Amino acid sequence: QVQLVESGGASVQAGGSLTLSCRVSGDPSSVPFMGWFRQVPRKQREGVAAISTRGGTTYYADSVKGRFTISQDSVEYTLYLQMTDLKPEDTAMYRCAARRLVIGDWFTNYNYWGQGTQVTVSS
Repeated sequence: QVQLVESGGASVQAGGSLTLSCRVSGDPSSVPFMGWFRQVPRKQREGVAAISTRGGTTYYADSVKGRFTISQDSVEYTLYLQMTDLKPEDTAMYRCAARRLVIGDWFTNYNYWGQGTQVTVSS
């Protein structure tokens, strides 16, 4: 079991930057994959970025590639999402997630979810 708590969401102007954090507690070694997802009302949840916690390999949605960076601090058990050149379409509730399974696509089979942190980008 793991527990996830996000922070760092805010309102920013287009072109600005933000870094989201996700504090992991419980048994972080049991989740070989972690990711960031976002959702806006009445739209499907979107996978944004994911990382293999054991190897460090990362994967990004095309919509954020080159602008967002996912990283982890294995000592502090924290997952980060650095977001640059933010656009109004990045406005969403961002949620951190973790999964126990090694197999599966980068954005599927997640077992644990945080409550989310709101990011609002104004033009």
